This record gives sequence, structure tokens and C-alpha cells, in this order.
Amino acid sequence: MQNLQDAQHDMRDGYAYGSIGIIVSGLVWFVSFLAGYFYSSQHAIWTLIIGGMFIYPLGTLIEKLLGHRGGHDKANPLGNLAMEGTIWMIMCIPLAYGLSFIKTEWFFQGMMMIIAGRYLTFASIYGMRLYWGLGALLGLSAYGLFSMGAGDFTSALTCGIIEMVFGLGVYVRFRNTLANEI
Repeated sequence: MQNLQDAQHDMRDGYAYGSIGIIVSGLVWFVSFLAGYFYSSQHAIWTLIIGGMFIYPLGTLIEKLLGHRGGHDKANPLGNLAMEGTIWMIMCIPLAYGLSFIKTEWFFQGMMMIIAGRYLTFASIYGMRLYWGLGALLGLSAYGLFSMGAGDFTSALTCGIIEMVFGLGVYVRFRNTLANEI
């Protein structure tokens, strides 16, 4: 990698602007909502935790099935930043889980805040300021849901919808950019 812009371009190209991962994450949140709706809050919490472990591998698989690279150049230093952010996020999950012992909805709102912070780093990883918007939207939504006393199902559904809509929008942007480059 010659410079930061090259590294960011490699990340954007390798991961379809990060769009597929956002969509998969949104689907995991939606499945968590369904688990809570049809079973229990504890099922929803564990669905989100366990499902979250599969976001990256499923996203990579889907990217490859769609004909995208599904990875970055091994020499790309931003790959380390992405991994460090992932480790930070994983280290925060016990905090959110601890909140669930007080109120189950706080787990979901706490996780929204955690992933909001994670998306803020994507602005540097991908060189796309729109990730500041996603991080801000999720963070403000989590705060709003907390302030309104929204339940766990509402919180999980809200995050799932935000991520799926945003992810689809980012994917459309990625595809349009590819079409313009041809």
C-alpha cells in the first residue's frame, strides 16, 4: 500500500464498501427480534450474541457468491484497525450483557451504542464519511429508545431496520460506482 487512500480503496473494493456486512448484521438483529417475539428476551439476547459471531464469515461468503473479492490485501494496514475494532467490540459485549440483568432492553440499546462506535471507525477504514452518519443514527436511536423506555423487541427491530436499509443503500452506491468505472 502506497498511502492511506490506496489502503481505503482496497478495503472498499474488497468488502463492497462494507455493505454486505451491514446487511447481514441487520438480518441478525431481525432474527434476534423474532426470537424474542416468539420465544423470550433471553432467546433474543443469545441469538444476537451467537448470530453476531457469524456476521463476518457470512458476509464474506455472500460477497464471494456475488462475485466480489470478500477480503483485503494482506499488506493493508487497515486490516489491523478493523481487527482491533472487532476485538474492542467483543470486549464490550459483557458490559451489554450485564445490563440485561437490570433490564433486558438495555442489552439491545447498549449493543446499539457499541456497534455505533464500531461503525464510526469504518469512516477511517473505508474512507467514507457516511459511516459517521450510520454511527450517529444508531447511537441517537439507542439513546432515544432508552429515553422512551422502549422494550427489547422494539430496540432489536429498530437496529435491524436501520442496518438493513443503510446496508442496501451502501450496496447500491457500491454497484453504481462499479458501473461508472466500466
